[in-house]
Amino acid sequence: MIQLLIQVALTLLVVLLLMWGLARMVRRPLGLRGNESLSVLGSQQVGRGAAVAVVRVADRALVIGITDTQVSLLVEHDLEAFVTEPEEEHIPVDLEGSELPGRHPAAAGGRLEGSVLSPRTWLSAVDFLRERTARPERTARR
Repeated sequence: MIQLLIQVALTLLVVLLLMWGLARMVRRPLGLRGNESLSVLGSQQVGRGAAVAVVRVADRALVIGITDTQVSLLVEHDLEAFVTEPEEEHIPVDLEGSELPGRHPAAAGGRLEGSVLSPRTWLSAVDFLRERTARPERTARR
């Protein structure tokens, strides 16, 4: 019986490893690596089976139209017109205070506090759901 379980477990492991390897090959075929001089900057669907995309080729931006049957060059432009740097957002942080930004209020201490594994988090979630699903109390009945 133990030998059969070991055999089934090893077979399952081999199948899972094969599936993992095939998934990696499908995501990135052999020989095709990311090319830094060619990338899609953005695309927008404009109709059923039609889209417009901006493609970066070296230092140029190509605006192309894509349909089910063909790809057409609409315009060629300088890359700087399409590449914008995201604006930095500065949030002032009060390091003297007790709460740090990005921390859950329930994270008072301990390694699990504020995580999904914390019992306190689950109790907070249950309390929240009780408040959202509780029926409102009826006022005076006639």
